[in-house]
Amino acid sequence: MSEPLLVVEDLNVTFPGRTGVTRAVRNASFTLGRERLGIVGESGSGKSTTGRALLGLIPRPGIVTAKTMSYAGENLLACSERDWQRLRGRRMSMVMQDPKYSLNPVKTVGKQIAETCLLHLRIGRKEAEQRTIAMLEAVRIRDPEFVYHMYPHQLSGGMGQRVMIAMMLVAEPDFLIADEPTSALDVTVQNEVLRILDDLVSERGMGLIFISHNLTVVSSFCDRVLIMYGGRIVEECAARDLQNAHHPYTRALVAAAPSLDVQRTELATVIRDPEWLR
Repeated sequence: MSEPLLVVEDLNVTFPGRTGVTRAVRNASFTLGRERLGIVGESGSGKSTTGRALLGLIPRPGIVTAKTMSYAGENLLACSERDWQRLRGRRMSMVMQDPKYSLNPVKTVGKQIAETCLLHLRIGRKEAEQRTIAMLEAVRIRDPEFVYHMYPHQLSGGMGQRVMIAMMLVAEPDFLIADEPTSALDVTVQNEVLRILDDLVSERGMGLIFISHNLTVVSSFCDRVLIMYGGRIVEECAARDLQNAHHPYTRALVAAAPSLDVQRTELATVIRDPEWLR
């Protein structure tokens, strides 16, 4: 078996405040190979914070500590800002939740994607433009030459999400974090985005962390799933076995998910146990 791309052991993210320290992520440990790893949990469970910590994006006064946090053998805990600039975009990337707020509103999408090529690939502007158009086509945007010259406000939600994926993948990284990439999309566009990500993982052999609230999508799309509650990873299981999870929180999430096959007068609610945070 090949060595994992990412190794995380006892990851903690804390934010000091006036009333004390908030522990956003608590002793999280996992590995990632060239696979699709899902992270699920309710809002505030630490999913996005975990993803941002892996890319050195936790703002001050946040503090990131871990026993091990390495990517392709490189110690991420020892990275300087220059090291992060070398890694982010070129070898590891993150698709943020809302492209409307992640894209620069005063630059065309083509120029924003091409900047990644100019910065990380050290190529000329003409070649950067060609690679950008090719990447827009790879994420199945029709008429990529026309979209190249569009501004973010001219894009639909689905197009904006594809542009963000193109921007993160144009430098051909080995590791991608997709944070709620389908949350604001209708089912048809959602399925299209998932197919794009699936093809890219299969064809390029990337490692993908897929952060989502949608248990149905995660169970059908991912290989493994981490379930987070209160900053902790409370369970890990194969995605296909999510319906048979053991932890009461995971079972409560599965039971609370709506289904077209089962008629219910009301959805189940999560009954929390203080012991889950100990």
